[in-house]
Amino acid sequence: MKVLQLIDSLHAGGAERVAVNYANALASRVEKSFLCATRAEGLLKQSVLKEVHYLFLNKKSSLDFKAIRKLNRFVKTNNIAIIHAHASSFFIATIIKILNPKLVLIWHEHYGNRAQTSSVNKFILKLCSFFFSCIIAVNKALKVRSEDKLLTKNVYVLANYPQINPTLKLTTLHGETGKRLVCLANLRPDKDHINLLNAFNEVFKLQPDWSLHLVGYFYEDDYYRSIKSFIIERHLEKHVFIYGSCADASNILSQSTMGVLSSKSEGLPVALLEYGLAKLPVVATNVGDCSKVISNNEEGLLVEPINHKVLAEALLTYINDLDLRNKVAKNLYLKVTSTFSEAKAMESLIEIYKAHQK
Repeated sequence: MKVLQLIDSLHAGGAERVAVNYANALASRVEKSFLCATRAEGLLKQSVLKEVHYLFLNKKSSLDFKAIRKLNRFVKTNNIAIIHAHASSFFIATIIKILNPKLVLIWHEHYGNRAQTSSVNKFILKLCSFFFSCIIAVNKALKVRSEDKLLTKNVYVLANYPQINPTLKLTTLHGETGKRLVCLANLRPDKDHINLLNAFNEVFKLQPDWSLHLVGYFYEDDYYRSIKSFIIERHLEKHVFIYGSCADASNILSQSTMGVLSSKSEGLPVALLEYGLAKLPVVATNVGDCSKVISNNEEGLLVEPINHKVLAEALLTYINDLDLRNKVAKNLYLKVTSTFSEAKAMESLIEIYKAHQK
């Protein structure tokens, strides 16, 4: 079995982490494992194992014929049987499938906010879905939506799992040890950092020794500028820190005191699983499949999205109770390691691959 993971970039986002994790994990489980980044490389490139056969297309547009030819040649030369396309890489994957009808094309749906994308993008995805052998969704809601909106008959749910590198140490966090909140999330509107900043502003009034650390890829866009403006207008420059994309998540989490996510929408956030693996207490919004990870108050706190008051209250609950923090952190660690493991995910994934090989 020769399998190619296809992803648009290697920036340190959730879908990108999953693609790299799959390529690495499959390297010892299938005949050959391949990984292709279509549009951009990034920090995750250094996480790709040497056993994984890697290709970068440097794709410039949706119909970049040079990139299409390059990928098609790579697929043919290496006798690749399965293309596993993640997130928005489905379009070029569909073109390759049309050129090679015997290929098995699997699409992996990660995006909890798909319903908010443009009607044109939805239409293109629906057309392409006719060529998918199956769809893998990261939670049941995305499975139901795919079955309802797309043309693919077989849709599976496969939960994400965390994979962090404890040996990589590049980043030193600012702020006081033992009083750091961390948010691992690319700076995009659906992650709702403004809600988190409003919550932290409330926390800061009562706990001025605590700091907030935002780790994730960002563009110099209006959303990023709104975050920067918020920090400056409220004089939080010495208490809220933006690091950009970082490859050493394990190192960052080892310096952190509490993990937080304030998203408006999610699939199954890898960051939440990484918090658990790092034995951090967690406060997150109750979106996507976060409730499958934190299923009761013994494993963390879930709050309603777009409500900075309840988010601030939850953060203060843990800030003010060290014993409670330690208890829920231990429980979440046990939940993540027992339920969201690489071995379980790979067993299920390979069964899906086998079911659709011709």
